[in-house]
Amino acid sequence: MKELLEVIAKELVDKPDNVKVTESQTESGTVLLLNVAEEDMGKVIGKQGRIAKSIRSLIKAAAIHKNVRVTVEIGGRQ
Repeated sequence: MKELLEVIAKELVDKPDNVKVTESQTESGTVLLLNVAEEDMGKVIGKQGRIAKSIRSLIKAAAIHKNVRVTVEIGGRQ
C-alpha cells in the first residue's frame, strides 16, 4: 500500500522528491501518512477534497483486496 500511495502522490505534485509516506501500525490497522511540500498540498487534496477522497478510495480498494485495513492521512511539510 505504501508504494502505491507514493507512486500516486509523485504523479500529482510538482516536487516529487519531497513526497514521503510513513507507515505505522495501530490497533485498528495500518496508518499511512502522506507528506508533501506545502505548495503541493492543494494538488494532493484537490477542490473540496475530491482528489484526497479518490486517493483514499484507491488505497482502500487495494487494502480490501489484500484483506487489511488501511487509513490514509495527508499532511504538509515545511
